[in-house]
Amino acid sequence: MASRILIESDFSVERRVLANRSTGTPARPDFLLVHFLQSRIPELPSGASLLANPNQAVQFAPSRGPSELLLVRLAPALLIETASRLRMYRAGLSLLFRAPLKPLTEDAKLSATLEALASEIESGEAGWREVIRSLVNQLTVYLLRAHIDARRSDEIELSRVGIVDRRLRRAIEFMSDNCGRELSLAEIAGAAYLSEFHFARLFKKITGATPHAYLASLRIERARRLLAESDLPIAEVGAEVGYTSQSHFTKIFREATGMTPKAFRDAAVKQQ
Repeated sequence: MASRILIESDFSVERRVLANRSTGTPARPDFLLVHFLQSRIPELPSGASLLANPNQAVQFAPSRGPSELLLVRLAPALLIETASRLRMYRAGLSLLFRAPLKPLTEDAKLSATLEALASEIESGEAGWREVIRSLVNQLTVYLLRAHIDARRSDEIELSRVGIVDRRLRRAIEFMSDNCGRELSLAEIAGAAYLSEFHFARLFKKITGATPHAYLASLRIERARRLLAESDLPIAEVGAEVGYTSQSHFTKIFREATGMTPKAFRDAAVKQQ
C-alpha cells in the first residue's frame, strides 16, 4: 500500500508501511500517537497504540516484516485551545500524557477512532478531509478526558513553537526563526542569556535533547511542510532548512521520517 499523508496547520495524519529496519521515530515538538494497523513487531500487536509527549522519541524493535502504521501528530496549541474551551485548563498548568510509551491495547474507543482516521485517509471519498478534521477534534477531546493530565508548572508555557520552558523560550524561538542557517551553540545560548555550558546542561535536562538535535527536529518539521505545501525543488527545500547538499538533506530526512523527501512529497495530499 502506498503511503498517504495529510498535513494541516495544527495536526498531521500519516498512513504508511514501516520498513523492516525502522525502529521508531525521533523526538519532535508535537504530541504523537503511533497506531499499529498491521504489526509484525515483537510485543506490539496489531491494534496497539503508543502515545508520546512533545520532545519524546519512540523506540521499538525492528519489524519482522512489513508493518503498517498510522502516525497522528497533534500540535500542543490544539490540545491547549481545546482544553481551555472545555474549561479543563488554566494558566500555570501543562498538559502531558499520563502514561507515555506504554502500549495501549485495551482502549477500544481510542483504537476505533484511529482506525477510522486510517480508513478515511486511505479512501479519498467525498468529504474525507472534513471527516478527518472532525475525527481529530473528537480524538483531542477524548485524549484530554482519558489520557492527559493537567499538571501544575510555573515554568512551562505555550509558545508559538509549542510547549516550552520559560527559561528556554527565547532560545527555542531563536532556533525556530533561524533554522535555515548554521547556528553555533554560543549563538543559541546567547539568545537565552546563558553561558554555553549552563545552557547546554539545562536544555538537555528539560527537553531530553541536545540543542542541535532539537534544531534538527525543527528543520525536519519545516521541510515536511515545505514538501507538502509547496512545489519548490527538493534541493531548494533542503537549502531553506539549512542543508546545502541535497544528498545530505535526503539522508537526514530519511533518518528522521523513514521516507525520502521525494517519497514524502508523493505521499502528501495537496491542499485543494
